[in-house]
Amino acid sequence: MRILVTGAAGFIASHLCEKLVTLGHEVVGLDNFNDYYSPALKEMNAKDLEAKGVSIFRVDLNEDLSKVFEKPYDYIYHLAAQPGISSDTTLEEYVRNNIYATQNLLDAVSAYNPNLKSFINIATSSVYGIEATVDETIPAQPVSFYGSTKLAAEQLVLGLQRLGKIKACSIRLYSVFGPRERPEKLYTKLIDNLYNDKPFPLFEGSVKHERSFTYVGDIVDGLAAIIGKEDVVDGEIINLGTDEVNTTQDGITAVEQIMNKTLIIDNMPPRKGDQQRTAAVIEKAKKLLNYTPKVTLKQGLEEQVKWYKEKFID
Repeated sequence: MRILVTGAAGFIASHLCEKLVTLGHEVVGLDNFNDYYSPALKEMNAKDLEAKGVSIFRVDLNEDLSKVFEKPYDYIYHLAAQPGISSDTTLEEYVRNNIYATQNLLDAVSAYNPNLKSFINIATSSVYGIEATVDETIPAQPVSFYGSTKLAAEQLVLGLQRLGKIKACSIRLYSVFGPRERPEKLYTKLIDNLYNDKPFPLFEGSVKHERSFTYVGDIVDGLAAIIGKEDVVDGEIINLGTDEVNTTQDGITAVEQIMNKTLIIDNMPPRKGDQQRTAAVIEKAKKLLNYTPKVTLKQGLEEQVKWYKEKFID
């Protein structure tokens, strides 16, 4: 199959590209290499992908996409987004990069790729709100710009599906971690601060937050399983995570044990928009995609520490 992956130089999408290549597919990536975090890290990911045969368009999804669609695709995995819960990111940036960008991509599909087998939208458990502990039938209640705009993007995709214009599904991910995790995310930041003996900013109450920390390898296995099941998942919203729940403190302790170091804590006020608890309800994913997450938090963190040392220390 010929597959387009947006946000390809990012964390999850780069792993997905590699997975799809190993399955024998022709993979084309798209990324705008913006400076939300260091573009050098995205360039590092892109170099790894290009070495494995992935071609990458360097283009913003809000721009003209006609060149991207000069040859049609069988599947599109839409992972590009304005991520994170950050006071430094404006509502306008979330709207531009999550809502407008998604609509421009959908317009390009309608114009240039009408025979697409499936458009797989990557959404987030943040749409559920303060507590993401429910199945896909429960109404979304986002409390952040990120969650709200990702929900809007999801509905743009599914709205087109409901009109019979495309086949599509939306996959809501839960607290993904592993090698290439963004530098401002919990575990990469934790590993970096531990290694360099830097104080770690810990938001008040966050050590008790419960998360379905899901290893990126399990996530991409679930995403790749959609290929060939596009009729089964058409129009569906599917949670993808793990039903293993750990606290932030569990994660901190695990990394301290792996690295044999003690974290220096810098206590911070609570962060607006933080989820208190996530617990992925994944019965639908198990049923429709035969999805079975296998990697424990400790196993995944060992891989992430190994990646960090290989890329930034050795």
